[in-house]
Order: sequence, then C-alpha cells, then structure tokens
Amino acid sequence: MRVLLTNLLLAVFVLSAFGQKAKQYDVAAFVYPAYAADDPRLRPFWPHGMGEWETVATMQQRNPGHYWNRQPLWGYINEADPNVMAMEIDVATEHGVNVFIFDWYWYDGRPFMETTLDNGFLKAKNVDKMKFYLMWANHEVVNVWDTRLAGINEHNVIWTGKVDRQEFEKICKRNIEKYFKHPCYYKIDGKPVFMIYDIPELIAGLGGMEETIDALQWFVEETKKAGFPGLDLQLTMWGQNVNHSGVDGSRTSEPDPDFVKKLGFTSATHYQFVHFANVDQDYLQIMEEVKEVWADIDATFDLVYYPHISVGWDNSPRTARSAVVKNNTPENFAKALRMAKEYVDNHPKQVPLITINSWNEWTETSYLQPCNVFGYGYLEAVKEVFK
Repeated sequence: MRVLLTNLLLAVFVLSAFGQKAKQYDVAAFVYPAYAADDPRLRPFWPHGMGEWETVATMQQRNPGHYWNRQPLWGYINEADPNVMAMEIDVATEHGVNVFIFDWYWYDGRPFMETTLDNGFLKAKNVDKMKFYLMWANHEVVNVWDTRLAGINEHNVIWTGKVDRQEFEKICKRNIEKYFKHPCYYKIDGKPVFMIYDIPELIAGLGGMEETIDALQWFVEETKKAGFPGLDLQLTMWGQNVNHSGVDGSRTSEPDPDFVKKLGFTSATHYQFVHFANVDQDYLQIMEEVKEVWADIDATFDLVYYPHISVGWDNSPRTARSAVVKNNTPENFAKALRMAKEYVDNHPKQVPLITINSWNEWTETSYLQPCNVFGYGYLEAVKEVFK
C-alpha cells in the first residue's frame, strides 16, 4: 500500500511538472547589416566587396602582431544571402535567440545597408521562425568605418543623420508599409516596436523639441491609421560615457525623464555597455555598474525598460587602440544573462524582452556568432539560461 501511494504521489508530481509550460523569453540580438556582398553603397568604405568583413580579415595585415586576431568559424559569409540567413535563423532559434533587431540606416535621401534585411532575412525560407524589428541608427557617419582614414584625427562628416519633416514622413510611411505590416515584425500588445538611436540628431533635423514631439505623435497616428493599435516607440538609453571610441561611443548626455515623456517614448533599452559604463575593466565589475544603472532607471523613468546585455567591447579592428572589456568569457556572459532574466522575472507586468549586443558586431568585439576563441560558447550561454 505504501509503495502504491508513493508511486501515485510521484506520478502526480511528474504530471504537474510537465503540465507547467516553461516561461518564454524574447531574446533579441542586434544585427549589424554590414557583412554583405551585394550592396554597392558599401564599396566606398570597404572596396573588397565583402562589407566590413574586410576590416576583420585585414586586421593582422594592417597591424602585424596585434593581440586582436578573431576569426569567424562560419567564414566571411554574405548575410544578404537568404540561404546563409536561413542557417543563421536556425542556429539563433536553436540557442534561444528569437528576435533580431536590425540596425537600420537612412542617408542621403535613401536607405543604406538594407540588403541584409531585405535580401537575406526576409527572403530566408524559415523567416517565420523569428521576429524582427528596426533600430533606426540615425547617427552621423564619419571616417571610422574606413580603416584607411580611421586614424586621421578629424571630424569629417560624410553623412549626417539629420532629416527634416518631409524626409521623416517619407521614412515613417515607408517603414509602416514595408516592415510593420510584415507578419514577422515584432509587436508588443499589437503595437510595432520602433527604436531610435540618436535623439539629439533627430531633434536637430526636425527643428527643435516641439517640432519633434509633433512629428513623433504624427508617426503614432499614421501607425494607427495603418490598422495597428499604436506604436511602441523605443528609446535608445544613454548615459555618461567614459570611452569615446568608435561609431557607437560618442554621446555623453544623460536622458531627462520629462524630456523622454514629452517625446512620447513608451519603452527603452540600451544598445551597448560603452554608452553608460566604464568598459575598460573586468566584465563582472561592469555588471555591477549595469545593475546600479537598471535600479536608477526604475526609480527615475516612467516607461518600460528592457534589460540589455553586451557581450563585450573592443574597437581595435577599426582604430588599432580601444578600451577593452576584460574577462568576458561565455561563463561570465551567462552570469550577466541570468541577471537580465532575474530583472525580467521581477517585472512581471512587462513583456519578457532582453536585448543583446549583438549577433555580429565583430569590429566592436561584441558578437554571439561562433569564433576561433570561444567557439559556440556565447550561443551556448544563451541556450543554457533561456532554453
């Protein structure tokens, strides 16, 4: 009788355990779309025709004996190839990454670096396995991408990220029709998520604070007219940056909570640790700073914050010298992911979204893709924590 009772209790426990569905997390990795071979607009920066893989491939040639010697295990793939992207989608989803946030650019009156999204991701046979959304990288372009000129100490603006109201409306209408309406576009409560990188540049182009408020409100209304319940405007959160190196390390002003609310942003995340932390130190020490920043955001801002984790930072491939994150092993990266998971679990009223920099930022040494140093370690860390 005692054995029967024990077996019954065990059966109830097993059925209960299997009956509980595991919590699903939206793990979103930024995709830098410069590793493409079919975009002629990339040639002025990378003339070899392989996009910014050229910077990775020529690092030792340009800087003989330099410690930075990373190699992609998949080779110098063309991410604008739908077959390549289908492979990447399979690997990403198998390891728990189910959203790609595409860095999206618009310069000189037209899109830039859009082929990875249009020709690669959206034409992949398994695109329905993942969601995606856009992060408008509206920063100015200077010499940093071109390693022939990156060492010249001058602020030579090739393209500005500023757009006027007419161009802003053109961009918004195009994105609503082309991307928001795609069945794989990532939405929160039915609202397409659209992230904006450089708010000062946006305001400068539109002509001031009031003009920007009006333009963003117009964007929301246009999204509603297209059949959506609204727009989730996502702010790229910045903070005091102590290392001014590279394309993504140039802003130093902290966002003002009232300013953010007036503009109509409903959510926020970060793009890179370099934007708000001292990255020239041990990874776990950086995570202590990150934890403090998250607590400060919770206490200060009246919007939803989605926790962000960066794999690392080392901009040496572009500049030869850089602040460098130390000890960002897959094991320590997994600890950071658990911290983000805990943050999400402690905020049950918001969507369980975590953002990661990044899927493929090789020239900033912040990537999930497999390499000669850690193999599949970073992807395995995501799988371990979230799957």
